[in-house]
Amino acid sequence: MAAVWAAAFPLVSTLGPHRFWGASACVGYLCAAVVVLCSRSHGQVVSVWIAGVGAVLVPLAVLVLTGGAQIEVDVVERAGLLTLRQGTPYLADPQSVAEVTPYLPGMALFGLPKALPGDGWEALRFLGDARLWFAAVFLGCLWAAGRVLGGRGVGQVVGAALIVSPVVALPLTVSGVDLPLTGLLCLALASAARHRPVAAGIALALACSLKWTAWPALAVVTALLATRSGPGAAVRATVVTVTGTVLAILPSALLSPGPLVQQVFAFPAGRGEWETPAASPLPGRLLADLGPYGWYAATALLAAGGLAVAVSLWVRPPAGLVPAADRLAVGLCTAFLLAPAGRFGYLALPVFLGVWARLADPARRPAPARSLVAAAGPAARPVPAGGDR
Repeated sequence: MAAVWAAAFPLVSTLGPHRFWGASACVGYLCAAVVVLCSRSHGQVVSVWIAGVGAVLVPLAVLVLTGGAQIEVDVVERAGLLTLRQGTPYLADPQSVAEVTPYLPGMALFGLPKALPGDGWEALRFLGDARLWFAAVFLGCLWAAGRVLGGRGVGQVVGAALIVSPVVALPLTVSGVDLPLTGLLCLALASAARHRPVAAGIALALACSLKWTAWPALAVVTALLATRSGPGAAVRATVVTVTGTVLAILPSALLSPGPLVQQVFAFPAGRGEWETPAASPLPGRLLADLGPYGWYAATALLAAGGLAVAVSLWVRPPAGLVPAADRLAVGLCTAFLLAPAGRFGYLALPVFLGVWARLADPARRPAPARSLVAAAGPAARPVPAGGDR
């Protein structure tokens, strides 16, 4: 299925980076499938490596070296340069949609590595590609979340398979702008599930300083902490999150309040001077295209969906990692589907949250084969490892 999905990109996509990723990933996935069919002992491990080379390493290296990327990468790297020069990532008078920065100030940090090298350091500029730092933070957060949950969290082979799957491999290669947000949300959920309100608050504050789409996670994490650790823990996490987010946003809010509001909030909602390129035919977008009344209808449905999720958190708060991740995924899906502007690619975030939580939750992790043999007694036959894991 992954190979078929990747093969569609060279045929239907109009974006060069997507077409190149699709061709490379399709070859990698097909070779990985052949290895699994030919080798039952070590096929899974080898196939994951092969898929990773075809779907991540090769296309990422080629696109970084050639400068091929979605526009988001250039926007973040320019935001880092602007932050160095003027203290805020927002241009006062953008002349085109490419000069609009629709992210909160924290996202500009990923553009600093590209902006820091001066003349004569061109080789280091490749290492400053924002996608590399997006991936580093994403993988680091997943590793930290696994440690918080106990042991290695998601098994190595299963975790690697999730990372080289199209849900992660495509954005990691061509854009990656949502990956650090995804990793931080996973870390926040894991910390809350393990009674660590301050750590959860710090992770949430970092996520909320990147994109405002992370803000609904505060309600989910608060509800999870209130259920598992008590109201005091929920309050501590909320205070840390709000304080950290305000401190991260405040300098830009003081230096350029108008551009921040116009570019971060009005532009993605379809109410800015420039039309957002996020125009997938989702329900909210289709309604907004009907005119002013359609836009208000989409906004009203979005508010109603958010209210419904909030009521569900109050009536039946999540008591574990998986229910909390599911509730956050439902809320994000509702927002992405009903927002006046959005992309199909945004839905990768809630999909990843739901899958990751089920793989990482120790309560749902199957017992190791060796433990099963010991529990069954000396007469039991060894249970072969692998399978769906």
